[in-house]
Amino acid sequence: MLSWQRGVTLIELIAGIVVLAISLTLITSVLGPLYIKSADPWHQVRAAELGHSLMNEILGKAFDENSNRSGSVLRCNETGAPACSSAAAFGPDCADGSASCPGGPLESRPQFDDVDDFHGLDVSGNDISNIFGTDARLQDVYRAYRVQIEVSYQDALSKRIQLRVTTPTGDVIEFAALKGNW
Repeated sequence: MLSWQRGVTLIELIAGIVVLAISLTLITSVLGPLYIKSADPWHQVRAAELGHSLMNEILGKAFDENSNRSGSVLRCNETGAPACSSAAAFGPDCADGSASCPGGPLESRPQFDDVDDFHGLDVSGNDISNIFGTDARLQDVYRAYRVQIEVSYQDALSKRIQLRVTTPTGDVIEFAALKGNW
């Protein structure tokens, strides 16, 4: 008894390949953008951790360069106390403690002692470190992140701290807080 076996014709094979190619193209075009966006929540969590940590560091500092750090009853700008720093003087102070240091060295982050020293801080990549400026692990974790800080007067008794963390995907996570003069 002879049995005839039937094979696949060339036309059926080509049609199968075309259908498979079309279906794979549709699947990858749908999953591609999802794959790219899948890292966003992870970057947002990292940015939130970094922003929260920096904000805690800043809020732990004195209100002003002219504030008494030993718990005096007087605050800057009160009768009998020195005036608070002007907004034009915000930013790192002179490293040697002098009033002006044209071209001289400024305080580095471990030396920041009041809120407005952080004004204008713009660090990214390998410049992101802990409060002591020593932890290389943070540099590895936050290599493609960027942090920008602005400090301004909200009113005579408070300073507004605006902190922006930019993730590697370009998302900007913003934080804001007030530091009171009390």
